[in-house]
Amino acid sequence: MPLYNPSKRRDKRIVLTEDGTRTLYSAEFDECYHSTRDGALKESLHKHILPAFALTPKAPQEEMTILDICFGLGYNTLTTLHYLHSHPRSGKVTILSPEFDRELVASLKAFDYPDAFAPFRGVIAALSERGKYEDAKLKIKILFGDARERIPQIETSVDIVYQDPFSPKKNPLLWTREYFADLSSVASEDLILTTYSSATPVRMGLYENGFLLYEPPAAGVRSGTIASLKPLDLVPIDMELKQRRNPAAASLKDNAFLNPA
Repeated sequence: MPLYNPSKRRDKRIVLTEDGTRTLYSAEFDECYHSTRDGALKESLHKHILPAFALTPKAPQEEMTILDICFGLGYNTLTTLHYLHSHPRSGKVTILSPEFDRELVASLKAFDYPDAFAPFRGVIAALSERGKYEDAKLKIKILFGDARERIPQIETSVDIVYQDPFSPKKNPLLWTREYFADLSSVASEDLILTTYSSATPVRMGLYENGFLLYEPPAAGVRSGTIASLKPLDLVPIDMELKQRRNPAAASLKDNAFLNPA
């Protein structure tokens, strides 16, 4: 069975989430772009943006690069702008975001976003029409195409990763050990990675690539995982203990999906 089905890519419908914001259901992945229980905006803010900025050692005057996997409806990118609106930085922020659904991006200027994104309508229009936006303090570029091909092409080190593609069951190639090796190859030494997934195979893939794993701070949303290459002042996840308790625990591997038996 092919991993992607372009014939179903246009088949989407609007879904109202618990925090009153809207997301989309994708027939291609048989999954919504956001947790309907946590809410689209609440999930972006509390699972990704707030913990990432709280943990990054980058000072406000320093430049920062964020990798948003994948762009989708743009909630993580736009919620980052919402955060920066009240926590301004003098250093330039660059956001890079792989996305293979060009038609979805082109439709976003008509999407019913929450009021919190109203100040960024010009940014949304630019991204929808041109796939990029830049001003003196901000640069956003959508990397159209397959994330597995685009990530190794990134030429700058990345400080924050929002690991937020469709779930490992629906889009496994963005959760494998080899994929996390790609992320490691573009990571700064101070990288902070946030993800909604707490699945053991996901954590194993990160751990096998040298990431230290932590439980996120309680934030009123379902817990995920925070990963870094340096120790953090958070509750650690003991992967060696998990392996001893469950010797069969294993990361996802590219070969299982690219060359199935």
